[in-house]
Amino acid sequence: MNSSANSSPPRYTDRPFPSYRFIPGKSPHPTRNPNGHSYNKPLEELTSFANKQWQRCDVYLYGIDLFNHGYLWEAHEALENVWIAAGRKTETGLFIQGLIQISAAHLKKLQEFNIPAKQLAIKGLEKMKHVNGIYLGIDVSNFRCSVESYFSGNNKSPVIIQLITNSKCHNK
Repeated sequence: MNSSANSSPPRYTDRPFPSYRFIPGKSPHPTRNPNGHSYNKPLEELTSFANKQWQRCDVYLYGIDLFNHGYLWEAHEALENVWIAAGRKTETGLFIQGLIQISAAHLKKLQEFNIPAKQLAIKGLEKMKHVNGIYLGIDVSNFRCSVESYFSGNNKSPVIIQLITNSKCHNK
């Protein structure tokens, strides 16, 4: 699940990344500050999300891209659209909420708020406890192990989500 230090994480979309990674207190707020990378940009709305169609959901795939490349706040925002579209209390919605919390936990750890980061990661994993196997392209068991290892300090590299996908499904 984690990539080696020398390799770049996979990309699942060709969407460009924002001009900077938002870190609270260190860069302009993306949507509230006139200098923000998403200031006055319309919010992307997703009307529905079916877990069997995840490979066709550009917003979900972009959220994974953002997460894997360290755009943690931005990943949270993209995945929140998916969470709402999936239904917040559905199995899929809870799983996506767990991903959102784990993204936020990574951001907290980057800010050196290690205890809150670990607590948030645990909450995120708790939201995913009802899912096993491959879900939304994620090997859930490996993902759990990677998250636990990173937030316990056993692995210094942030978690990378390597989606298990049929290559013809995400070609444009």
